[in-house]
Amino acid sequence: MKRLLNTLYVTNPDAYLAREGETVLVRVGDDVLLRIPILNIEAIVCFGYLGMSPALMRLCVENDVGVSFMSTSGRFMARITGPVKGNVLLRRAQFEASIDDTISTELARDIVLGKLLNARAVLQRGLRDHEDKIDSNAVRSASDGIARTCRYLDRCETTENVRGAEGEAAERYFSVLGNLILIQKEDFYLQGRNRRPPLDRFNALLSFLYALVYANTTAALETVGLDPAVGFLHRFRSGRNSLALDLMEELRPYLADRLALTLINRQQMQAKDFLVKETGAVLLTDDGRKKVLEAYQQRKREQVTHPFLGEKVEVGLIPHVQAMLLARRLRGDLDAYPPFLSQKL
Repeated sequence: MKRLLNTLYVTNPDAYLAREGETVLVRVGDDVLLRIPILNIEAIVCFGYLGMSPALMRLCVENDVGVSFMSTSGRFMARITGPVKGNVLLRRAQFEASIDDTISTELARDIVLGKLLNARAVLQRGLRDHEDKIDSNAVRSASDGIARTCRYLDRCETTENVRGAEGEAAERYFSVLGNLILIQKEDFYLQGRNRRPPLDRFNALLSFLYALVYANTTAALETVGLDPAVGFLHRFRSGRNSLALDLMEELRPYLADRLALTLINRQQMQAKDFLVKETGAVLLTDDGRKKVLEAYQQRKREQVTHPFLGEKVEVGLIPHVQAMLLARRLRGDLDAYPPFLSQKL
């Protein structure tokens, strides 16, 4: 089992990362803000940073520490990683499965089923805890609609059918997700999903959290030896990690959506943590990003019982566990891929 270490997030745009022996230095000008041994780091994620020394890049590669580069808004830009590990036979099995319509459709169904059940769990949680404070009829109707889509997935015979069902259910989910915002309703609202750029504070928060989940799933797939670019639900596209997008679909409601609602409803995130540009685009401020990163790291350290393994695992390890289970399915060690479900069926 992969040991959960720390992710170093660099949000200061004036920061420069350098190497000192086996230690990572974070500098701003002549001042050293942080010294941390490379062995204590799982990954480095940089948001609009100043630069990184080639010596540190080599140190990260030698110690299997992935480095991801993001824009200040949280959009993935690039990643540095060392030699791909894993059995070449696993990747061959992945490539063969990706062009096999039957297997691709099966895996796409499993992934979407996990996503929809986890999305429904978010809505059901809102109904259970705050039925008297929300539009319970609208939320319940959306939840019931998602349940019907889950049952329909068994009859989807092509990946296109699966994508269509997923898109319809996702639209239904996001149409009511804003109902679960209990306070700060004037500052935080959601009228459907929008991005590139996000046009409201809730969407800006979701986009930033999704970028973090994407970075984690990409790293997890590389760790077990899978190719993040070769997916089943998402189509191949040059420069896109389709399998990472596949894997994060089932994890977004649990890792990102629930955290976003918690941050808003506990007033840990406020309007002052966002910047509204003249174009209408909404971005997190530097302080806002730091708040989200701290909460995300804290969330990753919590423990849950994995529904398939029946073992306690840190939340931050869930992407790695799911990548491992997907690899076992592709090798033929499992009859089906078990998506991560945040609550028992």
